[in-house]
Amino acid sequence: MKTIKTLTIAAAAALSLMSAASFAQTVSATSLTLDGAEAKIAAQAKQNGEQYRILEASNGNVVHMTAELYK
Repeated sequence: MKTIKTLTIAAAAALSLMSAASFAQTVSATSLTLDGAEAKIAAQAKQNGEQYRILEASNGNVVHMTAELYK
């Protein structure tokens, strides 16, 4: 019984240490410019009442940007 309590406490502690970023949503956008792609990401974040962090952006014929939305 003592082992079960210890494991339960350890699991609860581990879950409480998880950051809010682990529950973040990843979104992507494409545009002809970096500013355009970022504006689309910013609009998605604003619509959800969240902030964003750009994870990657690639530039070819169009810009593709991926970002993480978080509270």
